[in-house]
Amino acid sequence: MITTAEIAARITGDRLPLLTLGEFFDGNVAEDSLAPNRWGFGRPTLAEIAERLRAVEARDDVAWIRVGLHEDTELDEAIGDVIAESILLATTLPAAVLEEILDIAWLHSDGIVESDESSMEDYTDIPPVIGHHRVVFLVWD
Repeated sequence: MITTAEIAARITGDRLPLLTLGEFFDGNVAEDSLAPNRWGFGRPTLAEIAERLRAVEARDDVAWIRVGLHEDTELDEAIGDVIAESILLATTLPAAVLEEILDIAWLHSDGIVESDESSMEDYTDIPPVIGHHRVVFLVWD
């Protein structure tokens, strides 16, 4: 798992880097680092979520998946808490189809939210969005 010191080194201005699935999930045992209000109330483990997201990322109609960080990530500490805000996906799939594939009920997610240009302004390290792909957010309230 990436450290907050490594994240801090990748910040551009006040824009947080998008993390790969490996950077966020591999070795992450802090179950409350994603959807903490759903952990302990049916949300699957981080390992199960990572497995599902990796399977979806392998699809031809998904270009990439990244983890968007929450502003409460503890960047003032070299080994602080890394906290996710949402999962970003570059895809050609309709939101309803993607919600079914991800199984948002199982994830205890609030579903897919379409992005606009302003929703990407808080991030750096954004992979290219090519062809007919668009970026959507998998969110938990």
